[in-house]
Amino acid sequence: MDKIGNNKELRSFFYDFFGEEATENLLLFWDKIDQKTTIRVNTLKISKQELAKRLNDKGFLTEELDFYEDALKIIEKPYEIGKTLEHFLGYFYVQSTSSMLPPLVLDPRPYEAVLDIAAAPGSKTTQMAQMMKNKGFILANDISYDRIKALSSNVDRLGTVNVIITMTEGHRISFKYPDTFDKVLLDAPCSALGTMYKSDDLRKWWSYDKINKLTRVQKGLILAGFRALKPGGVMVYSTCTFVPEENEKIVDFLLKREERADIVDINIKRYEGFREGLTEWHKEVFDERLKKTLRVMPSSLFPEGFYIAKIKKT
Repeated sequence: MDKIGNNKELRSFFYDFFGEEATENLLLFWDKIDQKTTIRVNTLKISKQELAKRLNDKGFLTEELDFYEDALKIIEKPYEIGKTLEHFLGYFYVQSTSSMLPPLVLDPRPYEAVLDIAAAPGSKTTQMAQMMKNKGFILANDISYDRIKALSSNVDRLGTVNVIITMTEGHRISFKYPDTFDKVLLDAPCSALGTMYKSDDLRKWWSYDKINKLTRVQKGLILAGFRALKPGGVMVYSTCTFVPEENEKIVDFLLKREERADIVDINIKRYEGFREGLTEWHKEVFDERLKKTLRVMPSSLFPEGFYIAKIKKT
């Protein structure tokens, strides 16, 4: 099924960005992709080997993924894995492979001070707490009370005791905490085109008018996140969309506004579909350093499109 449907603006973007043949190939790939569930083992509570054994005993067949030692793919399942006792106990988090990448790029360490500026529902917050071994602290912020409830529930379920939850407008957070954090994660609210293969809703509302509203939010958030960093600190900006106006153009905006902002290399293994960031779009030229940012194009390992930039405060 063509998930673009009759949305002419959306189809125009896809053809403009990928080309007509590439767009049709991508939509065909998404329609045929075997949407296997992936999970992140919560090593704060259980080892990967013990969890795999428990799930196998229940009839689940799991497979390891080499890009991340704590990731498992569910190859066969007798019922929904979210209904298992192990899920209730917080032994794992159902999470896409692409979603696991931004924390891996940020690489938070034990005893660091970390800000997750748009944290709900908590997949990356709890992943970072796990990477930090529950040491140091994470300030996990969101603006929506309903989303905060989901965040709080996941933080409790996974036993992440180094997380402090706040509810405030993200663009104001640097006024409260300037030059405070060693690491900042901004997984920004976006148009989510990279997840379109599993959602038909996007074609109903996607428009450049909506993108313009999102980019105003993204600019406020990236400035706040950067200004909350300590000198020498590192921020990761990520989205699950292809749209350059929400990706490279936002990071380019930061580079122009903040002379202490610099793009640093993303030192992770390159997989199929990994591309360098754009330095030009619609005749608009961006900073050459954006080549160091990462585009994750859909593939069998990472079916969701993602964008990741690693930014240092000098």
